[in-house]
Amino acid sequence: MSARIKQFFFPYLWITVASALYALGFCWCYDPNQIGFGGITGVGQILNYFFPILPIGTVVILLNIPLFLLGWRLLGGHLLISSLYAMFVSSAFIDLINLFYTFEPMDPLLACIFGGVLMGGSLGVVFLQGATTGGTDLIARLAKLKLAWLPMGKLLLGIDLVVIVAVALAFRNLYSALYGVVALYISSLVMDGVLYGIDNAKVAYIISDAHERITDAIIHDIDRGVTILQGQGAYSGAEKKVLLVAFKQRQIVALKRTVKEIDPAAFLIVCEAHEVLGDGFREYKQNDI
Repeated sequence: MSARIKQFFFPYLWITVASALYALGFCWCYDPNQIGFGGITGVGQILNYFFPILPIGTVVILLNIPLFLLGWRLLGGHLLISSLYAMFVSSAFIDLINLFYTFEPMDPLLACIFGGVLMGGSLGVVFLQGATTGGTDLIARLAKLKLAWLPMGKLLLGIDLVVIVAVALAFRNLYSALYGVVALYISSLVMDGVLYGIDNAKVAYIISDAHERITDAIIHDIDRGVTILQGQGAYSGAEKKVLLVAFKQRQIVALKRTVKEIDPAAFLIVCEAHEVLGDGFREYKQNDI
């Protein structure tokens, strides 16, 4: 299989699998338990509740048409084609699952947890492949162009809350909205974890008189780069070298052991890194989320 075919095939394979999980999460956890779901799918829930003859997936496809026309102008062809595919596949899977199998209601709290994990994880995978499932996902992707600092999960959380309230009003069930908010929050956490947490990166600041030996050990034994910052003790006024190291979660034990074996008195600060771009970590891509 040529590199060009792989570059095209695997993203769409991931989108297909994630879209199927998205549909499974909705049909298994949300729909039979009348848990409010955000976005265009939630609007489909409302219309299907009042007009059972209207399949939810088909309604989602029809309501997405004007959004895709808007998105075509703002986001360009590649993102819209992959998003159109993801939206169509996820909507088709929803109708196919409902056609051949009807899930029994489960404990609403379990539905919130597993539904949130399935939906958030699948949406995160779709976003990583440069696509959306349409609806408010597409609205959030458009909003991300102006609000680049805001994580995708938080954007979707705000947009979908409005639809969840509408679903609860349609079902005349306050608990539908409350469970929907819980599921949406779990979904947003899982989504942001997939999008931004897969590197599990951390940053360490190391202050030590043995900074040269520590630097050499980190570079050669742990295979991580080191940046040397100039520092000064506020009390003593002494000049200090501060080592800045970005590393993977799995390397934290080796890093701490290396530093403390060389200088037991070293001052070591380890911080969570929201995202690390560059050599040895994730590369930046145009229209990154």
